[in-house]
Amino acid sequence: MSPTATKSKNPVSPKDRMKIPRQLMPEQPAHERAHNFEEVNLGYNAELAQQEAKRCLECAKPTCTDNCPVGIDVKKFVELIVAGDFLGAAAKIREANVLPAVTGRVCPQEDQCEGKCLLSKKVKPLGIGYLERFVADYEQKMGTHVVPKVAPTGKRVAVVGSGPSGLTVAGDLIQKGHKVRVFEALHEIGGVLVYGIPEFRLPKQIVREQIDYMRAMGVEFETDVVVGRTLTIGELLEEEGYDAVFIGTGAGLPQFMNIAGEHLNGVYSANEFLTRINLMKAYKFPVYDEPMLDLKGRDVAVIGGGNTALDAIRSALRLGARKAYVIYRRSDAEMPARAEEVHHARQEGINFQMLTAPVEFLSDGKGWLTAARCVRMELGEPDASGRRRPVPIQGSEFDLPLSVAVIAIGTSANPIVQSTTPGLGTNKKGYIQASDETQRTTRKGVFAGGDIVTGSATVILAMGAGRRAANSIHEYLTTGDW
Repeated sequence: MSPTATKSKNPVSPKDRMKIPRQLMPEQPAHERAHNFEEVNLGYNAELAQQEAKRCLECAKPTCTDNCPVGIDVKKFVELIVAGDFLGAAAKIREANVLPAVTGRVCPQEDQCEGKCLLSKKVKPLGIGYLERFVADYEQKMGTHVVPKVAPTGKRVAVVGSGPSGLTVAGDLIQKGHKVRVFEALHEIGGVLVYGIPEFRLPKQIVREQIDYMRAMGVEFETDVVVGRTLTIGELLEEEGYDAVFIGTGAGLPQFMNIAGEHLNGVYSANEFLTRINLMKAYKFPVYDEPMLDLKGRDVAVIGGGNTALDAIRSALRLGARKAYVIYRRSDAEMPARAEEVHHARQEGINFQMLTAPVEFLSDGKGWLTAARCVRMELGEPDASGRRRPVPIQGSEFDLPLSVAVIAIGTSANPIVQSTTPGLGTNKKGYIQASDETQRTTRKGVFAGGDIVTGSATVILAMGAGRRAANSIHEYLTTGDW
């Protein structure tokens, strides 16, 4: 044994760990959760968490950490769970991730850490996301957050946007001694975490608790500030006295299909639909009444196959939709949504119309949606995305009666910040140009990351960009080099 090696705390031999089945996540029964907005997954208890943690092979070269966008030391935090040191495990995660209770719920671990778990070569991978959620929730329940104390540097950083990338930048920089203020355009902090992800996947209280912890660390937050209108990036740097600015505004401009009838009452973008539910509290009916979303007894469809599409249609079901459809132009194999979310949706009774695409929305003659005219598709050759291109089948048109249709086919860059910031480079799609390694833009002192740079992606990839940006901002503030 090398001088730096430590004896494993796992009482199960490596060979026998393969025999332990992956511990199932407790969840609400489908017939109950389809009618409420309470969290679907209920979380591990201590016994389940330790049993799952014992499956870890403790690899000499942990590929799980290598494939984590924020670089969580998975091997170490899992070892601490095995030892029963749950608070120590939470602290270890927080070294790399300021939002563990969030990522433990919404990160696509199957494509990141768990996707590279060596267990998956023979059995199911380690439930890293479930374990992360467990220790984060345990820490919150125990109320034992340790707020790091660091010497102030005297430098000030403005963060534009309070989504995953902005919160990560803020959390990392405050721990490096810089003063950080986050500016949010909406009235609640959290960005897409609060307006875009429904309560049954990510409770608002979980996000608020994470933000309260960041406040305790010293991060300042200001809401109802539309940077580019209320004030500009130039004013932040030149008049407000900030030493650096990070832009993490996301990609919030909805895309539409450009088909006839898209203007009809009853046709929504997913952004508007989910914002009405989340920030206008339609999910709390009848305590809050959001009359535009009275879906009781109505037929609703979402067009698209990503996580946002499933969030929208599962929300519609919970708001009382009589029939709830997913209309997706490819097959199950190409569907980008998380497999767990698709599984949950099917359990809840969502009707999947695969290899189907709307070509027109039909009206009642008074401006209201009554149906979607659809066509069946078949898959042809791969397109630029690598997925097989859907091709319409002649003569396959049919009308699907609908009262509400939600368009969830993607988003693009909102141009407000870019159009009011001279010297800030953008690409042909309007996204901000920033280095992949440093997140530095073409304007000195300005950094950017997340969806406003890459286009729509995942929470954890935005957080990864935030970590790179924080390190780069720190280097810039301490050396002055650009």
